[in-house]
Amino acid sequence: MAKTTMEFPDKVLKKAKALAAERGVPLRELVTNAVEREIRENEKNAEKPWMKTIGALRHLHKENVRIQKIIDEEFETIDPEEWK
Repeated sequence: MAKTTMEFPDKVLKKAKALAAERGVPLRELVTNAVEREIRENEKNAEKPWMKTIGALRHLHKENVRIQKIIDEEFETIDPEEWK
């Protein structure tokens, strides 16, 4: 195990100490768990690089729904000329 010195904003450190105390774990364990979670999440996202692209298009969902509604309405319209 390696030792290091880190600086945290006072507000963050105070909340982290309180959370560690609430959970009954040392601050070192709380920070280690948080860093490990961040690493796992990063590795998971690295395995699926296409998710970054798809996630970036999320803002278009409402527009896609609007366009699909127009398409559906057009296909529901029956042109009387087609039935002759």
